[in-house]
Amino acid sequence: MKTSWFLKFSNALAQMAGRASTFVIAVVLVIVWAVSGPLFHFSDTWQLVINTSTTIVTFLMVFLIQNTQNRDTAAMQIKLDELIRAIDKAHNALLDLEELDEKELTVFRKRYEKLAQEARDGLRSASKDIDMPSFEDRDDRSGKPKR
Repeated sequence: MKTSWFLKFSNALAQMAGRASTFVIAVVLVIVWAVSGPLFHFSDTWQLVINTSTTIVTFLMVFLIQNTQNRDTAAMQIKLDELIRAIDKAHNALLDLEELDEKELTVFRKRYEKLAQEARDGLRSASKDIDMPSFEDRDDRSGKPKR
């Protein structure tokens, strides 16, 4: 698979930015800047150097982090979709949930919260935490299994 130059660049930069040594370098630069204050008589130019530098780095890092996050999230969603698809008793309706709006996601989340609560209640009463009825087999109002 051919990767773009931006992908290679952003991956390398993200890896570098996340290292402890990069943090140490940033701290050293701030210390050097602070110590050099008396040398430059705490001038406006001296202040402008750190302000401009940190603003530019922060601005660019926002886009780098977002790019990395977008790719990581997309890859994770594909992997989760494949796991859901591959498991026999999994609900294929859960594929592509990230495409739903907030209201639709809330409906799914509430159904699964009910399932989780029932499973926890079942564990408290010493029943097994397997083979719980699926959310399709439940009454929408009460969340209880349909009879």
